[in-house]
Amino acid sequence: MLLVGRKTVSKKPSEKDGSLESQDAHEAAEECEAVRAPGADESHGDLGLPTMGDLVRAADSIGEAADAYTFDGDRSSHTHESGAPRRRALVLGDDDPRDGELAESIESEDVVWQGKIFDVDRLRTRLPDDRPAIRDVVRHPGAVAVVALTDDGRICLVRQYRCALDRVTVEIPAGKLAPGEDPLACASRELLEETGMVAGKMAYLTTIAPSVGFSDELIHIYMATGLSFERSAPDADEFINVDLVEVPELIDAVLDGKIEDAKTVVGALVCDAVVSRLSPDPAAEPHAM
Repeated sequence: MLLVGRKTVSKKPSEKDGSLESQDAHEAAEECEAVRAPGADESHGDLGLPTMGDLVRAADSIGEAADAYTFDGDRSSHTHESGAPRRRALVLGDDDPRDGELAESIESEDVVWQGKIFDVDRLRTRLPDDRPAIRDVVRHPGAVAVVALTDDGRICLVRQYRCALDRVTVEIPAGKLAPGEDPLACASRELLEETGMVAGKMAYLTTIAPSVGFSDELIHIYMATGLSFERSAPDADEFINVDLVEVPELIDAVLDGKIEDAKTVVGALVCDAVVSRLSPDPAAEPHAM
């Protein structure tokens, strides 16, 4: 929809070439002509308003810019294919000589929105086939998450309302890194603040990038053991309930698709994998004579 002179102009496909931009431009210009002040001349010199030609040219220009930076689902201007599948050992990103052929070159980056927790930057890049593209990237300072295990084999989970989903979720404790903060120190701080638990031991598990398509956020996941309870101190805008759940029950919920939170899914599965690797395999023990 276009709003011109407080009037709404509906989009209609062009009968000639199927283009929305050109049709919208002419409809917008006609609408502007219909609502302009009586007696105003074509130049609108007295009012300083755009002419019909100005509107058409502006709309066409916007359409051309959108076409230049929009590729989703449009294969009309390129024919490249993905590399053929290869049976091979695992090679991490940027370690394959062919990865250089996939890289985009960043030509400029501007902050388009600044928020309390993250910023949004607009990057203008050059694709491997030399076409321009725009990438909107969420810049996040990073976070930590904690798989906190009690001595009797229960995992500490927090229940918290998430505005983005408009419901309460069940998650492992987590929090945002302060500028320059050590992730291990942050993990201990967030565990205490959210649950009141203090860890006797804290071990690094893994780091995940939960939304690589549009965010640079990294979440460092730790395992906490030797827990003792002191007193929680959540942030002023955090309202949390804490559950202690048996680990196999959480694993089952993850495998059944009942837990959606990415850090909790990964943390639970990594915890399960670590426990499995540390547990002796009965089949590997020598048979009794």
